Amino acid sequence: MPPVAVRGLFIAALVCVATAAFAQQNYPQKPIRYIVPFPAGGIADVFARIIGGRMSESWGQPVVVENRAGAGGNIGADFVAKAPPDGYTILMGSIGTQALNASLYRNMPYDSAKDFTPVALVIEAESLLALHPSVGANTPSELIALARSHGNKLSCASAGVGTTSHLACELFKSMARVELTHVPYKGNVPAITDLLGGQTSMSFATMPTVLPHVKAGKLKGIAVLGAGRSPAAPEFPALAETLTGFEVNNWVGTFGPAGLPSAITAKLNSEILALMRTPEVQQRLLAEGARFTPTTPEQFSAFVAVETAKWGKLIREVGIRAD
Repeated sequence: MPPVAVRGLFIAALVCVATAAFAQQNYPQKPIRYIVPFPAGGIADVFARIIGGRMSESWGQPVVVENRAGAGGNIGADFVAKAPPDGYTILMGSIGTQALNASLYRNMPYDSAKDFTPVALVIEAESLLALHPSVGANTPSELIALARSHGNKLSCASAGVGTTSHLACELFKSMARVELTHVPYKGNVPAITDLLGGQTSMSFATMPTVLPHVKAGKLKGIAVLGAGRSPAAPEFPALAETLTGFEVNNWVGTFGPAGLPSAITAKLNSEILALMRTPEVQQRLLAEGARFTPTTPEQFSAFVAVETAKWGKLIREVGIRAD
């Protein structure tokens, strides 16, 4: 190749590198699409809109939240997995899309371990073990003893097969060595409606779903499902105080496609952490029974890997399938 041609290729390569570096330093330069793989109104949607609004104000570029629901979140997550890794299409993923679905679905359109760049853990929605008042137990130990003496006569309502409320029930059965009849519903609302009516015995449900009913005396709360007591309901012990190692969190976090430049990942992470630390957001988290743990992208990646291994093992042992 002639020297002139070699120089031309070298200069072109330098220009490409410089252009890419400039684009990362000046990110964002156009609107960002924030994909929520669930319907509007849930925790993923609510916090995507809160974060998106803050980013729009800080960066002077619109952040457009798009709900692409379906297939347990797989449709929206797959859209982001196949998007260019330039920071202009990001995902508000969940424990389902990033840790559970790989084991729940036979044919996944993406590889949750390889097709994404973890950016930041956003929230962990705490849950509460709530019983119908007719159930003769007031503590986790009493419930375990009751379940062991009644075979599988006690029932556990969930929001559906493969949901965190279902998996919490299965984890409880496994760790407590008890039998419960799982009753899946199509969402939290019908599950709690039947629990209130006494058609089922208990549910492992997110705090906002059941805490108002517990405070009204319509349900009986006996334990939270996090590693420790919850600031939102400190009167309840953690189930881990009875079953060591028991922990269930319905979390959501932000991801980009695989190959997202580190500078863009770091900028997104920094902005999300700054917003989540504000007093207004902290107060909202407390009111909704949720918590925020600041993480670096590397820490979040490790967290997702642990969650994937933990729940994958349980799903395989129990033989749960969502399709």
